[in-house]
Amino acid sequence: MKNYLRYTSALLFTLLLTLVAGCRGEYEIIYSSSHGTELGAQLLEGQEGQLVGFYLLNEGNMGSNKASLDYFDFTKGVYHRNIYAEANPNVVKELGDVGNDVAIYGSKLYAVINVSNYIEVMDAKTAKHIGKIEIPNVRYVEFHRGKLYASAYVAPVKFDENARVGAVYEVDTATLQVERMCKVGYQPEEMVITRGRLYVANSGGYMFPNYDRTISVVDIDTFEEVKKIDVGINLHRLRLTSSDQLLVTSRGDYYDVGSSIYFIDPNTDEVVDHMDLPVSNLDIVGDLAYFYAVSWSYNTQSNTISYGVLNTRTKEIVTRNFIKDGTEEDIRIPYGVRVNPINGDIYVTDAIDYVTPGTLLCYDKYGMLRWKVDTGDIPAHICFLYEKRE
Repeated sequence: MKNYLRYTSALLFTLLLTLVAGCRGEYEIIYSSSHGTELGAQLLEGQEGQLVGFYLLNEGNMGSNKASLDYFDFTKGVYHRNIYAEANPNVVKELGDVGNDVAIYGSKLYAVINVSNYIEVMDAKTAKHIGKIEIPNVRYVEFHRGKLYASAYVAPVKFDENARVGAVYEVDTATLQVERMCKVGYQPEEMVITRGRLYVANSGGYMFPNYDRTISVVDIDTFEEVKKIDVGINLHRLRLTSSDQLLVTSRGDYYDVGSSIYFIDPNTDEVVDHMDLPVSNLDIVGDLAYFYAVSWSYNTQSNTISYGVLNTRTKEIVTRNFIKDGTEEDIRIPYGVRVNPINGDIYVTDAIDYVTPGTLLCYDKYGMLRWKVDTGDIPAHICFLYEKRE
């Protein structure tokens, strides 16, 4: 009997150890990896200080909980992949599901994790976890006078002609507490703050085929929507140009209405120009907007991919392709674009097939490939890190 009890106790202890090991293995830390780019150290001085690096937020395919954070170090010319888990070993589930936006404001780094319904807040220099801001179906962020403004679908992730109206949330960046909320249009996307007002591009993406077609104008002091500007269907990107106009992109309906861009005068809140130019994403430096388009058509069941540079002041196309060495043929699904504001390098991300690691490609200002590295799944959003001058 004693032998039986001893055997049973040993068996139970072994099973317990196995279960504990299994639980730990489920949340095993995946360490970062580093990759040289053959550039060596770069000293890049700009108006905001020395440009020391940039973060790249990988979206990860929806439902996979594989959003991840990469970092490129200009001071060493080294690309570090998947840095969040190593910097935050006690954050069990890492970043979560679908990284949708990334930005630095003050000393903090903000990563929008869309389907996980929160904004991860980190130290901008170390990527160490500081806190989180819970917002339902959050999309994009902007900052103004110590406040964070986040657009949110609010509604659950599904097509629904009766989906709830979207909202914008105001968050104090010191306390990370939501202070105010304002309802806007359906499925709001990017935002611009100018003249004491918050402009919000409404897509109505869940409402197919009855897309929203408006920009909401929110008075920041009262935090109330004061008007809507009728623009075009399925709006997405919204930027302020050097000539003080709003540039907004329309994704069309993927059937008969193509993607295009509109210009709005914020003095009158009226559409002043329209171009039948497909734009999926863009980065504006000075007068120039560097853009790409991945135009899907349900009619042909195919994508049409294009690149270009637009002068936002004259509304003229500077070039129909900013890649000049032919390597755009190797890019399967362009998914992000940023321009280095100091040396003019152009960063293009390739999502490839949406389920495997993507690629980041760096072109010089003449459109010649300088280097490329593997990233996480669906590389998308880049923000620059500066070392501030004393």
